[in-house]
Amino acid sequence: MKLAQRMAIGYYKTKINTLSIVSKRRAAKIAFQLFCKPYSKVRLPQPASFAHASNFSFKSDGLTLYGWHWKAAKSNHQTILIAHGLNSSSYKFEKYIILLQKAGFDVVAFDAPAHGISEGKYVHSLAYKNAIIAVNNLFGQLHGIMAHSLGALAASLAAEALPHLQKLVLIAPATESTRALNHFVQMMSVKPKTHQAIERLIVQISQQPIAWFSVSRAVKNFTIPTLWLHDLEDPICPFEDVQPVIDAHLSHIEFFITKGQGHSNIYRDASSVKKILSFFKSGKV
Repeated sequence: MKLAQRMAIGYYKTKINTLSIVSKRRAAKIAFQLFCKPYSKVRLPQPASFAHASNFSFKSDGLTLYGWHWKAAKSNHQTILIAHGLNSSSYKFEKYIILLQKAGFDVVAFDAPAHGISEGKYVHSLAYKNAIIAVNNLFGQLHGIMAHSLGALAASLAAEALPHLQKLVLIAPATESTRALNHFVQMMSVKPKTHQAIERLIVQISQQPIAWFSVSRAVKNFTIPTLWLHDLEDPICPFEDVQPVIDAHLSHIEFFITKGQGHSNIYRDASSVKKILSFFKSGKV
């Protein structure tokens, strides 16, 4: 962790816990905003293939979000959406965009709220889910979604509301939001009553408890053929959260388990690329 990040954590620890003495609700609001704030907007050089895309924008939850649309030279008229993770970018998935086009798929990608060139200061899985559904409505029924990390959590939530979706690829999904919040609370030394206030705020915002924002819960509510890739040594989204879903033996989910690829290298790995492309091109899970 960089010095600037350690200093920022120290500042917010003091601010949240001092404010909680006066108002648990106000402290909870600041803590939740921090929980939902990306570390930084990724500003990578634009890959060459993005210059050949059609740009588009759309409104979601009051924010203007920006994206790209690629038509395959020999299109099968099936559209795949790529959803990046937290502190990431659509630019990082150029390889998949090119390969999916070669396979005949049209491709859509967009910058999530508070990422890249899209508006916003904060992002959470509900806002991301709503953006995915907005893209589905904009382009017609999506054939498939390929998503990483927070994007994969959002995609699983969106899939519950997209009965015509044909294929879903979840790469190292942020499986349990409860774990993520608990980790944040521990890192920031948030007091128990403020923690409770954060959970009440989440219910107020979403009409759902924190436990609802769970890939494990969502995948049990649809039968869309799903490919779930996860690394045994993922330090961000622990594999132990995945094991209960494996043990549930859901017939519509195929697991592709790696070791040593971590949280991000897993989608760059050649075997993962091959598996994902085969999944989208095949009529079977």
